[in-house]
Amino acid sequence: MKMDYETPDHLLYTDSHEWIRRDPDNPNLITIGITDYAQDHVGDVVFLDYQVEDETVEAGDVCAEIESTKTVADLYTPVRGEVVAVNRNLEDQPDLVNTSPYDEGWMVQVQVAEESDLDGLLDAAGYLSFLETN
Repeated sequence: MKMDYETPDHLLYTDSHEWIRRDPDNPNLITIGITDYAQDHVGDVVFLDYQVEDETVEAGDVCAEIESTKTVADLYTPVRGEVVAVNRNLEDQPDLVNTSPYDEGWMVQVQVAEESDLDGLLDAAGYLSFLETN
């Protein structure tokens, strides 16, 4: 299995292949997208269907459906909070998920209700170890 996936050290990760970036000015504001590993495995993304916007979500809720040439996958929120933004640029350029998964391909921003919800997330080394064993 290919194991040279980009996995930035400054991000947090889930075992369902989402990445989480905390806003440096507001640590309870997070941005969520799918990892390089995930985008590689779903294939060319052709459409995103946001399931929530301006809604309160619980950890584990589906935020978006990611449609690709191979499959339909879900984007999960790892925290409880309020969805404050979705990346509308992906409506016209869904391929940004593939070409820039950690920057322009972000999907959802959530204002976290409880900072402790972030405690169970993986760091980059933990995520890479998870990939190697699963």
